[in-house]
Amino acid sequence: MLNRFVAYYRVSTQRQGASGLGLEAQREAVRQYLAGTHGETVAEFVEIESGRKTELQRPQLAAALAECKSRGAVLLVAKLDRLARSVHFVSGLMQAGVKFVAVDLPEANDLTLHVMAAFAEHEAKRISQRTKDALAMAKARGTLLGTAGPTNLKRNVEERQQAADAFASRLQGVVLGMNIRGLTQRQMVIELNSLAIHTPRGGTWSLVQLQRLLGRLQDRGEARGSTLGISVTC
Repeated sequence: MLNRFVAYYRVSTQRQGASGLGLEAQREAVRQYLAGTHGETVAEFVEIESGRKTELQRPQLAAALAECKSRGAVLLVAKLDRLARSVHFVSGLMQAGVKFVAVDLPEANDLTLHVMAAFAEHEAKRISQRTKDALAMAKARGTLLGTAGPTNLKRNVEERQQAADAFASRLQGVVLGMNIRGLTQRQMVIELNSLAIHTPRGGTWSLVQLQRLLGRLQDRGEARGSTLGISVTC
């Protein structure tokens, strides 16, 4: 008998929901998991959020949980942080008797899920604090926050470029090492994500994001009169 699952997907903006960015990657992860477990989805729910919400403000999640209870199915998510970044919320799910599986941690026990949820919650707080610190530093430098004038816009663009250059510089050794090993770009994406090395915005890597990084590293090398010899094979 096939195991029954209710799939729950979450994307963070209307634009992502319309374009499929992030959503298709989650669906593919779920598809691969089901192929390996001989399971089937009896329903799926997609949450499209236009802003930061608490877990109680996710109607599709509530509907997915109700479907699990009525069908005796297991809630299935591609990644634990797609379900929640709150330790208390994950604990509440467990206490409510709703079984769930995170594809990125299929063999995890309750203790592991608590630890991972705690880490996700901690990371969310770190991202929030880094944003506040960056705004405070920008304000101290005289940047007029919320102002879209030409001078301020130019300064903001320069600051973003400097931040991107600094990020690329930190990953240069990692990228060169993977290139020396003969990895393709797709293999590089897989390895960066498996090593939990996040993108500048704290997300997972895609092929497009990696290519942007490689292009920036290549430009930096040419500006210094050297080449990095980075593979362009996908």
